[in-house]
Amino acid sequence: MQKSNTSGLLSELDDLFTTQEQRDEAKREGVRDIPLSEISDFPDHPFLVVNDEAMQEMAESVKQVGVLVPAVVRPKEGGGYEMVAGHRRKMASALAGLSTMPCIVRNLTDDEAIIAMVDANLQRDKILPSEKARAYKMKLDAMKRQGKRTDLTLSPVEIKLGEPASSTLRPLGAKLRDNRSDEQLAEKSPDSARQIQRFIRLNELIDPILSMVDEGKLGMRTAVELSYLPEQDQKTLFTAIDSEQAPPSMSQAQRLRKLSKAGELNDDTALEIMREQKKPDNFRISFDYDKIRGYFPKNYTAEQMEKTIMNLLAGWARQRSHDRGAR
Repeated sequence: MQKSNTSGLLSELDDLFTTQEQRDEAKREGVRDIPLSEISDFPDHPFLVVNDEAMQEMAESVKQVGVLVPAVVRPKEGGGYEMVAGHRRKMASALAGLSTMPCIVRNLTDDEAIIAMVDANLQRDKILPSEKARAYKMKLDAMKRQGKRTDLTLSPVEIKLGEPASSTLRPLGAKLRDNRSDEQLAEKSPDSARQIQRFIRLNELIDPILSMVDEGKLGMRTAVELSYLPEQDQKTLFTAIDSEQAPPSMSQAQRLRKLSKAGELNDDTALEIMREQKKPDNFRISFDYDKIRGYFPKNYTAEQMEKTIMNLLAGWARQRSHDRGAR
């Protein structure tokens, strides 16, 4: 009787979609099938799990070959399990009509679970800025609670040339630079320490402004600038943004922050700034020289061509104004 090659196919797929580290870990700890009904979501899970087109494709894949990468869960007091990594796989399994899914059961403390959950989800291709903001904040807080005592170690980046190493040592309990924890956080993250700092600042934004970042209507650096406004000033600003249906530019955000710091940001000043005609940050227009050269006499300089173009635009604007007045 010829042996089925199904197990060989699944093995090849497993090799394709998992890392060697994941496969070694699964073998070491063992994988068991656990009922979906016994697995609860991670508390305050910062990553959205939605039934979109990508999820439907994932569910179809699960129907065909099953869940290739086991989820990671931890036991709950009183019974059942808590999902650490695998929320999307759990939803895909449910949509595929499965009642169980393969899981690795791992005993983790609350902070260990947070770090593992964040690290696993940061590998996803599409992550909203608000998701990263909450996730990085959760992981950073967990790292601090773990008490790794990085505040008692010497930071090489703080040793200056010509300065003896002993002069940079600090008393016990003294903290190093604030970004030291961010640098450690960045070690297993797709973002730099500086970018992580920016993401964490987004947690200071009110929900309507944070949503603008997720929707691509507000740039990261501009959003970080606005995050320094107190909550009430952010609400005042959002009213002005909603009124004008346009987000602030970076230069406007900087001015808004100065007004807020001086206690001068109110409905009138916010609206005044938001009503200004502004150009996008780093805005410029360029022309292909070869495309426009033929429209001008051969002896025209670049300055003469620019002047002619501006005169033509001025005439076009006057004609548009005349046409609107005639309606």
